[in-house]
Amino acid sequence: MFGLSELAIILLVVIAVIGAKKLPELARSAGKSARILKAEARAAKDEEAGTGPAPKVVQGEIVPPGTGTTPPGARPAGAPDHP
Repeated sequence: MFGLSELAIILLVVIAVIGAKKLPELARSAGKSARILKAEARAAKDEEAGTGPAPKVVQGEIVPPGTGTTPPGARPAGAPDHP
């Protein structure tokens, strides 16, 4: 049927028909996809081996109840669920 050289020529013609403008965009997106795939594979491998990055400890602040302060966006104690 078709040999390797014929398929290569057909591929080149299809790329020329699609347009040279789209080619850099396609290559860029393929590169981004490859980088994401490599990073995810590396993370999965590290997670499986148990050698992933150590979890970060975030220090919080303890606020005793009844101090009269309410964090922004939080409802005061005893406030109804619906306004």
